[in-house]
Amino acid sequence: MPRDWNLLSEAAQLAVSQAAFTKAAETIAHQAELLAAEIEAGGLHDRGGPDALRLLAAVVRIGQTDDHGMAASLGCA
Repeated sequence: MPRDWNLLSEAAQLAVSQAAFTKAAETIAHQAELLAAEIEAGGLHDRGGPDALRLLAAVVRIGQTDDHGMAASLGCA
């Protein structure tokens, strides 16, 4: 595979970009869940953070699911 981004075909650029987006979304969602758990365990001061962080995790993951992703991610389905 070429090392220069511009030498990649459009299909390859799209595939690499999608893989990077998927990895980034999962990393952000996972970190939000870890922070929520740390708040619940008492390691960080709770200012309503766990629910907000879990909402962030669900919203980030929406792009990785089907049309019903939001309801399922939020536990509504």
